[in-house]
Amino acid sequence: MADLLRVRGLTSGYGEAVVVQGVDLALAEGQSLALLGRNGTGKTTLINTLVGVTRRHAGTIELAGQDITGLPAYRRAAAGIGWVPQERNIFKSLTVAENLSAVARPGPWTLERVYAMFPRLAERCANMGNQLSGGEQQMLAVARALVLNPKLLLLDEPLEGLAPIIVEELLRSIARVVRDEGMSAIIVEQNPRLILPMTQRAVVLDRGSVVHEGASAALLADPAQLDRWLAVKGAASDLGP
Repeated sequence: MADLLRVRGLTSGYGEAVVVQGVDLALAEGQSLALLGRNGTGKTTLINTLVGVTRRHAGTIELAGQDITGLPAYRRAAAGIGWVPQERNIFKSLTVAENLSAVARPGPWTLERVYAMFPRLAERCANMGNQLSGGEQQMLAVARALVLNPKLLLLDEPLEGLAPIIVEELLRSIARVVRDEGMSAIIVEQNPRLILPMTQRAVVLDRGSVVHEGASAALLADPAQLDRWLAVKGAASDLGP
């Protein structure tokens, strides 16, 4: 299986501050990856570097065989990167339908298809972005990334701060996209027990470097490793806070 994403020796951060150090990473076509680690270990910085909104100090990034290392963020999006940032970044002064149609690109993920996945958005298609709840805004952020029809979907803590019932709904949708539909994806999540069951591989960052890489199922089945890298010993496995 050919690599869709290949990262070599990636070092990046903000200004002169280095956060991510010497990261090597490969993701095959149709593969999903859980990107894990404690708070402040560089997960978001790595995602932001793939998108092109940090300062790169060293290393290269290839997407589908194309070197995108020097491309600005908008050209990386055109090359096939779909991004759902922590801040969601929806257009709050546009309607739901306008948020989607403004960025939609040809492909299997159409407005009708994302409305079918997120019926709440279909019901609120004429509502402005600032009239949506936090959960609905997150659904819109995911839907907007999908209608770009990306080669690679980057989800940065898509479940953060949401009510349990919305978490369940989003988890089902994300699982459908990455597990059932086979879209290549990297998912950052604080609770590994939520995301490991739907991904194939897992990478753990600590102090900006990769300290573990392997099968998601193997990490999920190893409580000692989970506790070592993620401090989840005794953590609840439900969807509560």
